[in-house]
Order: sequence, then structure tokens, then C-alpha cells
Amino acid sequence: MNMFRRHTLAALASTALSVLGATAALAQPAYPAKPVTFVNNFPPGGPADILARSVGAVLQETLKQPFVVENKSGAGGNVGAAAVAKAPADGHTVLIGIDTTFTINPHLYPAMPFKSTDLKPVVIMASSGLLLGVNPGTGIRSFGDLLSQGRSKSLNFSSAGNGSPGHLAAAILSNSTPVKTTHIPYRGNTPAVTAVLSGEVDGGILATPGMLPHVQSGKINALAVTSAKRSQLAPLLPTVAELGLKSLEQEVLYLVMVPTATPDAVVQTLAKGITEALQRPDVKERLKSLDLFFEGQTGAAAAKRLADMGARYGQVVRSTGMKAD
Repeated sequence: MNMFRRHTLAALASTALSVLGATAALAQPAYPAKPVTFVNNFPPGGPADILARSVGAVLQETLKQPFVVENKSGAGGNVGAAAVAKAPADGHTVLIGIDTTFTINPHLYPAMPFKSTDLKPVVIMASSGLLLGVNPGTGIRSFGDLLSQGRSKSLNFSSAGNGSPGHLAAAILSNSTPVKTTHIPYRGNTPAVTAVLSGEVDGGILATPGMLPHVQSGKINALAVTSAKRSQLAPLLPTVAELGLKSLEQEVLYLVMVPTATPDAVVQTLAKGITEALQRPDVKERLKSLDLFFEGQTGAAAAKRLADMGARYGQVVRSTGMKAD
């Protein structure tokens, strides 16, 4: 009798667990359950914005919900990142931006509007270098010309804003060479490039995709790229390491972040969908046209890469005395 009772209780417990598991599964709605907002924390027209729209268009097909890009710029990306950090952790508000909001800003801004633990990476989509370019009116045609002219007078260098890759690169240039630069921040990469193009500033170390069309038309003189390897689109340009300035080597990471409490299943769905989108022939071609290299790190690997970059950039900010102008 006792044996029968034990078997009966075990069977009932097993059934109860199965029912509870099925109920829990049913309680979690399919993702996405409604339109998804991709918050890009820089103005429209930059590489991160273009990437967000390209990936969003594919996810709209595969995940059967609208993916809308909303630009929330300001404070080196802090404004948009803070908005996502405060959003519901359900995967329907997602940040697409660049690493500097997390790797430079914490060392540059006295107070951040969100904590580093408020957001976690979904995937590092791609990386790119920067391009050191100047307005032809400066008379600078080579890196040697830049060194010569920069010794005698300060050169105005534009950036996409405080804490942006161009801001960091200009600070490193001034700290590592005789070139004296004055940082002129703009609201995004596109207006920073326009400032170089118009002669409003002397030059800039800016995202390669925005500079290259004007280099190819002869309206901006390109001197070097900051990536570890040469540009896919301008392979004749030397890297900064080839010019003897390894310390200026720098990359930009294009990444996807969500509130930390977002369920793992949602994060995995997003990571899988985005990674597959980036492998589509048309999107791969778009990456190449922007001089971006596919990355694809997720989870702990992505978090470690950002932490390592943050540690390096913290040292740079301290040694160069960078300020939020």
C-alpha cells in the first residue's frame, strides 16, 4: 500500500510540474508582441543610424512586427541610453549606438544619467576605424604637413560630440605629437564632417563612412585611418600605426543594448535575428559600403570587450586631460 501511495504521489507531482511548466510557457507572450523601437542615441545619417535602419528592415520581415528607429541624441549619447535604461525591460525598446557612451563617457562626465549596470549588450554588430581628414584649404596634403603646421598654430578639429571617438582621437593626437588641436563638438558625425567639408574647421578624425565620399570627390584630403588594418574602400591610405603613431589606433564598435532585466529568451531572439540579418547579402554589402567589419560578439564576450576598451579609454582621458567642452 505504501509503495502504491508513493508511486501515485510521484505521478501526481510529475503531472503538477508539467502543468506548471506549460502554464509558465503560456504566460510568456511571444516576442515581439508589439512594435519595437530602436533608439539611436546620435542624430540621423550617421553609420549607427544607417545600420539600425538596415537591420530593422530585415527584422520587420522575419519577426513580423514593425521596427522603428527613433533618434535621441545629446550628451555624447547619454540622453538616448538613459531613455532605454528607464524603459520597460521587455525587449520592445532597444538601444543601437556606439561603444563610447559606455567606454568613454563614464570617465568624461562627472555624473551619468544611468548606471553601467542598467544596460547589457545583446550583440556587437560591427566595427570601423576613423579617418583623419582635413579641408584642402589648409594646404595640408600629408601627415608630415599636419605635423609641421600643427607645431606653429592650433588646428580646429571637429567631432561628433563630447566623448565621441573623434573627440578622443583628437586628444590623443595632441598628446602624442606636436600637433595642437582645439576640439569643436557637433551634434553627430554628419555635421562634424560637413564642418570639415565647408572649411568651418581645419579637420577631424571622424567615422570613415561619412568622410570617404568627400575624399573620393577631392573635397577632403585624407591622411590616414585609425583602424588596425587598412580601409576596405580606401586601401591606399596608411594606418596610423604605419605612420609610427600606434597610440592613435582606434576602432568604433556598433552595438545593441537592452535594459539589464530583459529576459534571456528575448535577448537571444534579438541577438539571433540581428546576427542573421547582418549575414544577408544585401546587408553585408551595406556594411562594406560603410567600411564596417562584421563582429558578432554576444553576452559575456561582448561585455568583456567593452570593459577592456573602457579601461583603456579611462587611462587616455586621464592622461590627456580631456574635458566635456
